[in-house]
Amino acid sequence: MTDNSSDANSSDAKSNDTSNDDTSNDDTNIGDTSNGDTRFEDALNELEEIVRKIESGEHSLEENLELFERGIALTRQCSSKLDAATLRIKKLVDKNGIEEMEID
Repeated sequence: MTDNSSDANSSDAKSNDTSNDDTSNDDTNIGDTSNGDTRFEDALNELEEIVRKIESGEHSLEENLELFERGIALTRQCSSKLDAATLRIKKLVDKNGIEEMEID
């Protein structure tokens, strides 16, 4: 019975250790766009790296297709973030009565 309780205590200690870790930081999820937390700059850097890999010609067709798919996802994410930033700027300009400026 002592072994079971020590295993439970050990398990609790492990879960407590992981619950105290701050893994919600953007830097820990750099390559992961599934939750949308990747910073624009990180996504753009990864996209540039993907382009270099594809252009190098050192990868198989299948690897290039996987890189291309990842690149498309990153492109969509970057575009979405840019759209949101543009909208935010337009709202700030409108709110502050600044002369209308064209943002393309």
